[in-house]
Amino acid sequence: MARNVQLGYSETPLACHESGTIRKLSLPIITFGFASGDLTMNISNFISRLAGRHTLLLVFLGSLLGLSGLILSLTAQSAETKSPTPSKTRFRFEAIDDKSLGLWEGEHPVFVYNHGAISSAKAPNAQSRSTYLHPLYGLDGEILTDDFPKDHDYHRGLYWAWPHIKIDDQEYDSWSLRGIRFEFQRWLARETNSTTAVLGVENGWFVGDKQVIAEKVRIEVHPAASGSRAIDVELTWTPTDRPITLSGAPEKSYGGLTLRFGPRSKTIITVPDGRTTNDLVVTKLSWADLAGDLDKSSGGLSGATIFVHPDHPDFPPTWMTRHYGVLAVGWPGVTPQTFPAGKPFSCRYRLWIHRGAPEAAEIQKAYQAYRATAKLQEGTK
Repeated sequence: MARNVQLGYSETPLACHESGTIRKLSLPIITFGFASGDLTMNISNFISRLAGRHTLLLVFLGSLLGLSGLILSLTAQSAETKSPTPSKTRFRFEAIDDKSLGLWEGEHPVFVYNHGAISSAKAPNAQSRSTYLHPLYGLDGEILTDDFPKDHDYHRGLYWAWPHIKIDDQEYDSWSLRGIRFEFQRWLARETNSTTAVLGVENGWFVGDKQVIAEKVRIEVHPAASGSRAIDVELTWTPTDRPITLSGAPEKSYGGLTLRFGPRSKTIITVPDGRTTNDLVVTKLSWADLAGDLDKSSGGLSGATIFVHPDHPDFPPTWMTRHYGVLAVGWPGVTPQTFPAGKPFSCRYRLWIHRGAPEAAEIQKAYQAYRATAKLQEGTK
């Protein structure tokens, strides 16, 4: 609502009225009154009264009016040039508790990264575990992954572990959580904007009190679109002061990036050759998908694919798949590989979260898009 601005003069303080409210102005000489209506300034009457009484006051008033005009001008310029309020980001990170960090896209959960040691009352004899993703959510909020399952209580959401880790003449097993443990060290990134969310983590592999590997994890999450979501995972390991030898399970090859799915009554596994009803072992694949009725509220199908980056070591790696709910990239597989101290090595993957149970051709199309993106990124380095 516009206001009339009326200038007045009095030898004593005045009371003025504004929208029915009485306000006292403490200026002993000059008062300003405001009322509804178009902006007016009854200057002529005011000056004629004032000029005959106080010449010095008139000079002062002129200065005051000039200063007021300058302030109003600067205020208007500030309002015009002030940056707009930044829009809210699409993603947000938020602590679940002191052991777990969640990521949301809007109101929809995406995943929980467990950086602290997690145990479960339903598996009191199982080893605690850390530095893994669970729950991993589908597009409709359904939980895709499992943790502490009854058949293999050391399985844990999306994780990376090896059954055979050899250092000097000693062997350890991070797959079954024996003799070696993963510990969170620090956050490297927790960044969100309107197009991506990036989580960066530094972890350590420890035998007793000694760190044997420095691990860096980078997870980049893209917005859900057209019934799917892409999550890029980059893992980098550097042996500290001694070489480390990794190998997968003999005759099976599991050991590396692994995705354990939640309970279902229906399971569909798809690979580049199409649907498979067999459990695969030591099988070279560029990707594998598992879908099932993971959304208990609707009974609809959903699932996830693991895509292997085209620059992955020994591409394509060998895999193990299990219809009870496992996709396991086996790298370096059944043939051991030794990694020298101080020299980093990396693996990159994409999780493709989707609704339904897509056919091999549709998944391959998504994989080709990933390959094209990866090639473009390599070209810009």
